[in-house]
Amino acid sequence: MVKSIAQKEFISTLRDRRFVVLSVLVLLLLLAATVVGLYSSHTLQQEREVAQEEVNHQFHNSADRHPHRMAHYGSFAFRPKSTLSFLDFGLDSFTGASVFMEAHKQNSANFSQAQQSSSLIRFGEMTVAFVLQMLMPLLIIFLCFGAFTQEKETGTLKILLSQGVSLSQIAWAKIAGYSKTVALVVTPALLLAGGLLFGQNGLDLQPDTLWRLLLFMAFYLMYFFIFIVLSVVVSALHQRSSTSLVTLLGIWILCCVIIPKASANLGNTLYTTPTKAQMDADVHEEVAKGIDGHNSQDSRAEALKKDLLRKYGVDSVSQLLVNVDGIIMAVGEEQSTKVYREHFEKLTGTFQKQNRISELAAFLNPYLAVRHLSMGMAGSDFPHYLHFQNKAEEYRYHLAQGLNHIQATRLKYKDKTTRLSSDTWKEFKPFTYETPPVQWALRHHLLSLTALVLWLGLVCTVGMRVINKTQIV
Repeated sequence: MVKSIAQKEFISTLRDRRFVVLSVLVLLLLLAATVVGLYSSHTLQQEREVAQEEVNHQFHNSADRHPHRMAHYGSFAFRPKSTLSFLDFGLDSFTGASVFMEAHKQNSANFSQAQQSSSLIRFGEMTVAFVLQMLMPLLIIFLCFGAFTQEKETGTLKILLSQGVSLSQIAWAKIAGYSKTVALVVTPALLLAGGLLFGQNGLDLQPDTLWRLLLFMAFYLMYFFIFIVLSVVVSALHQRSSTSLVTLLGIWILCCVIIPKASANLGNTLYTTPTKAQMDADVHEEVAKGIDGHNSQDSRAEALKKDLLRKYGVDSVSQLLVNVDGIIMAVGEEQSTKVYREHFEKLTGTFQKQNRISELAAFLNPYLAVRHLSMGMAGSDFPHYLHFQNKAEEYRYHLAQGLNHIQATRLKYKDKTTRLSSDTWKEFKPFTYETPPVQWALRHHLLSLTALVLWLGLVCTVGMRVINKTQIV
């Protein structure tokens, strides 16, 4: 009997022209977003690879220079696109694509797509994630809002109950039928995404990428199932289809529009971030308290010279086996880097606190839970961006200190004219970046994962209890 009900719901839905039209539209949007997103992501990745190769070539083949001139000449780190970022652009459009790495200064990533686009990008981009997060729940609502109310309005619900089945069995049968219908809509797009990935990477598709794709699909299937069960439960609580539809649309607006915006505003209100001008001023003030690497006559630099003379038991800096200018530069770099990192850690800590409000709000809203997990699997969330920023900073610091070491060991004290051969710069390995593994991404979204699983458990257990207690008029 239960199988018959599920099959009946599946077939009757396929015969509904309104649902067929909506399903085709959503499917076309999914397919278009998949193809366009992959093309855009692939184009950006190629551009960044070419740019990274070019700046690496320019650095390694730079003209003969003083090593500290090369430290200021610097280099660039371009953030590569994650393999699955075409499914969910996440924060990639708003975070920078490249970092300029130079001595004495830690720069943040710049040249985001949002900076170079119109303000319309802030209304959202047509991505696979947008369709799955925003439009699929609407489709599910229009599919399921009459699950019980239509049976009540036509009087067939009492006939079904007279056959010896319970309300919860009828509900599960309808959920199974609707789930098959939703699968018909999303499966082609997900198969296309997987096929394009395999076609693009051939047999070299990394296991980590495959796991990310599978988890990406699993999280959205859980999200859809939550909305299917929730829609059936709401339908069981109402006597008329119109009131059921209005209630479900209100839930959709609350989950997908109001709560996300409110949680973001709450985070910004509770944890305010300093302006760039204020942060630059604070950093400059603290850096000025340390050794000035460009002024060897600075009182703090003079104190360092005396310590070196006393340590090595010599009378003048010219007797030292190393160039004291390079030592002063290295100490100054270490001190300025410490100041920059403290301020950047404080700033990113504020951002993380703001994001934590949104993560906690996921316990009130499955949309926020799946959004965070989606960006995490696609590699387009804030933790992935921060991981790249930190790797670029590590490279910048080691590059600057490596050049300071060359100045300290290969040049004489107060030698400002010697130019080292361009072959010297080839000793430095170029900047490379690898996306962290999927386990790392999951660890940063445990709250969202817990919230999504909790929502799934609640709608299945509490929802069925509510349906069983429903009075049939």
